[in-house]
Order: sequence, then C-alpha cells, then structure tokens
Amino acid sequence: MALRIGCGSGGAPDRVAPAEDLARDGALDYLCFESLAERTLAQGHVARRAGSAGYSGKLDARLRAVLPHCVRNGTRVLTNMGAADPLGAGEATARLAAELGLSLKIAVIEGDDVLGLITPDTRLEETGGTVESFGRTPVAANAYIGHEAMVEALAGGADVVIAGRVSDSSLFLAPIAHELKIAPDDWDMLARGALVGHLLECSTQITGGYFADPGYKDVPGLDNLGYPLAEVDPDGSAVITKLAGTGGCVTPLTVKEQLLYEVHDPAAYLTPDVSANFTTVRIAEEGPDRIRVSAATGAARPDRLKALVAFDGGYLAEGEIGYAGPGALDRARLAAEVVRKRMTLRNGFNGELRFDLIGATSLHATAGRASESEDIRLRGALRSMDRRWADMLLEEIESLWMGGPAGGGGFRGRVTPSVITQPTFVNRADVRCSVRWIDA
Repeated sequence: MALRIGCGSGGAPDRVAPAEDLARDGALDYLCFESLAERTLAQGHVARRAGSAGYSGKLDARLRAVLPHCVRNGTRVLTNMGAADPLGAGEATARLAAELGLSLKIAVIEGDDVLGLITPDTRLEETGGTVESFGRTPVAANAYIGHEAMVEALAGGADVVIAGRVSDSSLFLAPIAHELKIAPDDWDMLARGALVGHLLECSTQITGGYFADPGYKDVPGLDNLGYPLAEVDPDGSAVITKLAGTGGCVTPLTVKEQLLYEVHDPAAYLTPDVSANFTTVRIAEEGPDRIRVSAATGAARPDRLKALVAFDGGYLAEGEIGYAGPGALDRARLAAEVVRKRMTLRNGFNGELRFDLIGATSLHATAGRASESEDIRLRGALRSMDRRWADMLLEEIESLWMGGPAGGGGFRGRVTPSVITQPTFVNRADVRCSVRWIDA
C-alpha cells in the first residue's frame, strides 16, 4: 500500500484551511508543514532578540486546526516551524496538546544552530569576503540540516516532529526514508525521496497556484485551491495528486515547473541528504490530477552544509506617501529628491537611501523603466545602527504631506529592528543534531 504524505504549507504565508482539509479527508500517514525561508528565519531571530518567540507565528493556528484530525486518523506531523526557536515551538505544541486534551509524543530536532562554528575568518559566499570584513556582528547562524535526526525521532515514536532550519525537501524525505527503510548511502532511493519532497515543498505551486496566468495558463477553482499530496510506492516512485473536489490542477506542466524550481543544476541538485539527478526523472499522467514521477538517481551527498549567518542589521525604516492625478510621477520624483537632500545635505546622513516609485519602477527600478502613471506611491527606506536616522526619515517623508510637492497623502511608516543574512558553508562533521523529547 502506498505511503500517503501531504503538504500542509509551503511557506509562512500559506493558508490554514487546505491543510485542515488534508488532515481530515486525506487519509494521510504524514502531514508536513514547510514554513521557512531566509526572510522568515531572519524574522525569527529578530523576534528572539526582542524577547518574543522565535518560532512561526502560525504554529498555533496550523496545529490547532489539524492535530485533532491527525490524532483521530493516525497521521504524524513534521514541520520546520521551529524556525529560530525549535525548543520554544515544541513547548508551545505541548501546551496546545494539553489544552486540546490530546496525548502526543513530541520530538524537537536540535543542532542546526551553528553560531559556535562561525569565526572572523569564515568566508561569506555572496560577498567573497569574511565575517570580519562584513563589518557587522553575527547574532545567529543556522545550518540547513538533513533528514537523519527526524528519522530517529520517527523511529522513537514521535507523533509530532518540530525542527528549525531543516532543508525543505528533507521534511518529506524523512518519513519516506523511515517507512521504506532507506539506507543512509542508498543515493538513488534518497534522490527519489528528495524528488517527492522537492515537488511537495512549495504546496500549491504544484497544484496550480503560482502556475496560474490567466489567458495563458488557466487554472480552475483557484479560490478553493487544494494542497498536494504524494502516494509513494516502495520503489520510491510516487503519484502527485490532490484531494478530489478541491480547486487547482496537477498536470505534467505544473509538475515540470516545480521540478525545475530553484534548481540550478538538474543533474546535481545538492541537498543535505543527496546530490540528486533530476535529468533522469520520468513524468507520466495516470489520470485527472494524478501525475506519476519516477527514476530520479543520486550520488553522494556534499561534505559541507549550507548555513545562513545572521548579522545585526540595526534599524530598518520604511516610509510611504502617495501622489495621484496628472504629473504624479514627476511630483513623486521631486518628493524623493527633497527627502534625499534634506537627509544628506541638511542633516548629514551619509548612509544608503533607497527610493521606489511604486506604480512606475518598484519592481524594475534597476532597469530604469518608468511609466506615466497617475497613481504613484513613493517609498523611502534606509538601514542604520542609529535609531535617530530611521526616525528622521519617517519624519521627513510625513512632512511632505504639507510641505509639498502638491497632492501628497496617505502617509504610513514603520521602524523595525532587523538582521541581515549571508550564506556560508560549514563542515558536515561539525554539525551535531539530536532529538529532544517534550512531555505532553
């Protein structure tokens, strides 16, 4: 009988209701919630530094919706919603289980925190420089860990497994490796499990959500879009499908788009678990919304793990004001120049200022494009270690309401603490992951 694995989320903003549908009606063995990106992990570190919880803010809502169904149906849950605080997420899950009257065995995966491995000489891959030359203080570092510790947790009987920066596909590979008894060096089988994980990890991207483009790629029932599930056979091949009656579609095209999503080299897709070769993959349509994927192959996993180093980013200020009607673009440009001169020439700010003309150049600013729109939103932003510069930018933008140019209005702004993330690599042998059990 095929192993049934569902995707409950493909990112922090995903909706909760389709996950509840899967938990209730999907006859699942496992339900996996992928919830992390560089941005959301950074937000977790910001929250922890401010004294708040560093795990996903949707942890309670997601688990509250699905756990009663999962307990009733024998479905086990895995997630990386632990983000920057897996232990805190595990303890919060235990409290929720007690509130709901559920008896759960909860496992927390620890070890992705690798700040202790980061030195001033650690090389940053994007800048080509070192941590020391980056000129900011490292406040956290997390390695992208693989499936092994989660398999250990499942073998120990965990009903819920909560991790931090576990790799996206590894969340789904773990139950496959556990149930199919895949050896740690069976690269072809690990690649097939990683393929299933890669296809499911972005939720509705494979059921038509991000695929949809009206008039070019039409998708039915987008308002009732279903989340995907996989039926995994003992040979590692799988059928990708969704619940009957839900919107969206699973087709060869949606599968192919997701297959190549964020894959720089399809012949060597590097994960913490395996170097997967997706050029050998076979895709076959077995019926409406049922696509079989098979024949992925693999090679030995990398000796190093990717890690994200989070640096103190100081304060991020963002302020906006709108201009409408004839000449709106020119007035918004003038407003940006006024604020720039006041900040630099009058007040002495010598850092980087950014201005976007939303409605004209917000997504194509570097291309120098501009349209004569009559509806422009000016956005100004800066980052500074000194809070006074952040506050000053917002004051200057808000003052445009009365101080001209004409027609400005609808100001809003905020100042938030921030972190800046940079990728690096750490030796796999130096990363020690473990399972911690939480009483519930």
